[in-house]
Amino acid sequence: MYRNGHLGMSLLVYAPVGYLLVGRRPLLAVLGGVVVLSLASVPDIDHRLPVVSHRGVTHSLLFAAGVGAVGWAAGTVLGGLGIAPVDLAGTTLSPALFLGFLGVYGILAHLAGDVITPAGVPLFWPAPTTLSLSVVGADSTVANYGLLAAGVVATGAALAVGVPG
Repeated sequence: MYRNGHLGMSLLVYAPVGYLLVGRRPLLAVLGGVVVLSLASVPDIDHRLPVVSHRGVTHSLLFAAGVGAVGWAAGTVLGGLGIAPVDLAGTTLSPALFLGFLGVYGILAHLAGDVITPAGVPLFWPAPTTLSLSVVGADSTVANYGLLAAGVVATGAALAVGVPG
């Protein structure tokens, strides 16, 4: 996928989380969406790293876990500053767990966008197996803008309806 497709996929997969948060913590719902959107293209940093191949380590569960660990560390600092825990679907998450979750979730959204392409992703890197559903080419204008439109609609609906507080 290209940037618009990754943004759309991020919005699409974040919509259920936003739906669960918006009625009780609307600002947190929006901030969580911003975090996930900000991670939409992070795995493609491999385009700018000369020693890292594209769709290598940055397109794996290992990388998602690493980004989640960074989120957890940031959340630990915020929790120490008195930021309140997050209730997500009846489960109370510390700021560390919530930001760790968003880190992993944001990277997984990117991987979901790439796994539908013929090139796929090495989900279990360094294992050489590549997972691909081969649904649509990464350069498909229809798929990229279709995902963006679907993500905008899903997120808009989730935020408009949301679980009451």
